[in-house]
Amino acid sequence: MIAQTPISSIHPQPLSFPPSQFAKLAPRSYLHAHLSLPNGRRPSGRLPSESRKPTINTGSLTHCHGSAVVRSGDTAVVCGIRGEILNALDVVDYKPATKPGELHQRYGGTYTGLDASEPDSRKSAKMEDAEEMAYLSLLVPNVELSTGCSPSYLPGAPPSTEAQSLSHRILTLLHTSQLLSMDDLRIWYHPPAPVSTRTAPPPEAPSSDPTSMSIDVPNESPSENTADNAPEPEVKAFWTLHITLLVLSLSGPPFPTLWGALLAALRKTRLPKAWWDSDAQSVICSPLISDSKPLALYGLPIAANFGVFNTEKDGADLVSSVQEGDVGKQRRWILADPDGFEESCCEEEVTVVVREGDKGVMQIIRIEKAGGGVIGKGQMRGLVGLAEERWREWRGVIEGS
Repeated sequence: MIAQTPISSIHPQPLSFPPSQFAKLAPRSYLHAHLSLPNGRRPSGRLPSESRKPTINTGSLTHCHGSAVVRSGDTAVVCGIRGEILNALDVVDYKPATKPGELHQRYGGTYTGLDASEPDSRKSAKMEDAEEMAYLSLLVPNVELSTGCSPSYLPGAPPSTEAQSLSHRILTLLHTSQLLSMDDLRIWYHPPAPVSTRTAPPPEAPSSDPTSMSIDVPNESPSENTADNAPEPEVKAFWTLHITLLVLSLSGPPFPTLWGALLAALRKTRLPKAWWDSDAQSVICSPLISDSKPLALYGLPIAANFGVFNTEKDGADLVSSVQEGDVGKQRRWILADPDGFEESCCEEEVTVVVREGDKGVMQIIRIEKAGGGVIGKGQMRGLVGLAEERWREWRGVIEGS
């Protein structure tokens, strides 16, 4: 009897892969297959315009003046802020301003980014604050991408160029947004007011009484002891804020989460009460927590990130399995807050920083764009609208922390 060949061996079953394996073998096709479906959702289940919701815990580090741990999706960042004292005598050629606009001329007028609706005097003060802060290097951010945060970062490797670039972007945005005020970073010395004295007039005739003498008494005449005669206060030192941002886990562009962690930590930062002691010739800090004061932050600038997934150059191979129709013909998608997998498929990235002005009008603080040429004026308006929605989400989380 002749053995019959099983039908399954004549017609082999087609190969099939689990979704995770398909994503590794053909990541762009995998992402495109999800976006081309009628519901148009990403592999994570989010809509293209939907961002990951952040969570914030503050005060986690006990040896810092302010700290926060922020998580957005699979990206986690811990931020610690500690103030150190910089003596004015240690600053080369430091001279305090004696008239409006002097610091702007001295430091070259590097940082602006002011609200045009503000009074000129207020704009000048903010500009000089930002320029003096930059000149004295009072803000020192440092971003570290820890070992294990991503497969791209191996143990024992030197600081990456990405970490240095992120540190520079954080520093630039701190200055251009004028988030901090120099009033919180100056340490003053108020010299004691001199006491004017006068000699009591002698008697009309010399007295033979040996106990008779002239007595110096304080001059109580307001015309001779006015505020104009009081010595001017002097700036003797500054607070330098050392900001450490450690990325524990990385999935997608880290800048928005880094900036959110910095904002949350700054809102909880309290600097000790400090003053200059003329006898000790040094700065004295109060050990009482009740004497410490928070930082006055101007506005709440929030960064939103977007990635552009463009399939036009991939040709028919990428879209061969897509049915003809309005959804299938779409070849460009703008993805809000992309994760690590989506970031690897995007060739164009846009970061928009917005905040609410004094009159409740949203302001664009900064726009950064890298790669590609899909985003035009029309698309940029839409991204600004999405950034405003992201600002409201972050504000609610930060204020509730």
